[in-house]
Amino acid sequence: MTGRWKRAWRRGRWFVLALVLVLVVPVLAAGTALRLNYTGELRADAKTRGKDAIWLGHAWVDGRKKDADLIAFAARIKDTGIRDLYVHAGPLEHDGTLPADRYPRAAWLIGAVHRTMPGIRVHAWLGDVLATEGPDGLRLEDAGSRAAVVASARQILDAGFDGVHFDLEPLHSDDAAYLSLLDDLGTLTRARKAPLSVAAHQIDPLPAAHAALGAVSGSEKWWSQEFFGQVARRVDQIAVMSYDTWMPLEGMYGGYVAQQTSLALEVTPEETDLLMGLPFFHEDDLGHHESAETVAAAVRGARLGLGRTDPDRERFGLALYVDFAAEERDWTAYREGWH
Repeated sequence: MTGRWKRAWRRGRWFVLALVLVLVVPVLAAGTALRLNYTGELRADAKTRGKDAIWLGHAWVDGRKKDADLIAFAARIKDTGIRDLYVHAGPLEHDGTLPADRYPRAAWLIGAVHRTMPGIRVHAWLGDVLATEGPDGLRLEDAGSRAAVVASARQILDAGFDGVHFDLEPLHSDDAAYLSLLDDLGTLTRARKAPLSVAAHQIDPLPAAHAALGAVSGSEKWWSQEFFGQVARRVDQIAVMSYDTWMPLEGMYGGYVAQQTSLALEVTPEETDLLMGLPFFHEDDLGHHESAETVAAAVRGARLGLGRTDPDRERFGLALYVDFAAEERDWTAYREGWH
């Protein structure tokens, strides 16, 4: 190796080392912090408040589910603290409208739940893909589309649902049109004495993480904590989708949920229900590692965050996603960890 190549190799070696320090060290530090965040004693009173929820698939309103399924489900959730059912009744059309034939068995479900499960509320789960990262989808910046979404919510309440639950994705932080939609929806639901709830993106784990990711990829995974609070103040219930976190290890995931719980509690008003999502599904891809994102880790993380940040918060619960993908071990971990 010549002297010139030796010098070049040394310069290259130091460049690689610098790159490792810039990219890898912060990741390792963040991972260590999350795993430390997962340690500690659980408060005995950081447990169910009887305000949990579960997302239910479309089969409950399209005719596939029958009386026997409802009887089995009622037995499944008895004494769990589940109060709210988010039943998929959409999706919305890209113009915000909702064809009435999307939920032909809604009256059967609502009536049967009210008869057999007193105190349980049935919400219509409505959603659509937003045109924030592609050419197709619902455009919230269009006033006519927002008006149509409000009309769809009115349609759902007229059909007998107790409330309406929205999951619109991908929803970027600081979306003024979304806040405007929530204001209009709130006017409707308050007049009808019906709860308005939303599924929420995770909060920046580091300052301005959503903006940094958006600048690099054009996609924003997180909301700013400020925007999360703005949303939470406009609804009766906000459920954090605290899964698909990219976390590779269970301890890191549990620490991440603890952090998310604390961040959400800090900006959610006392009069708004805050729910942390549980991964009742099983996939392995870049965003979700089944061995890491376990129900047990999510429950422990939520309890740690609650106990450290606002242990007296009554309007707090867990939200289970989703019924048709859940396994027996998920239900066991939820019951044993939270009740």
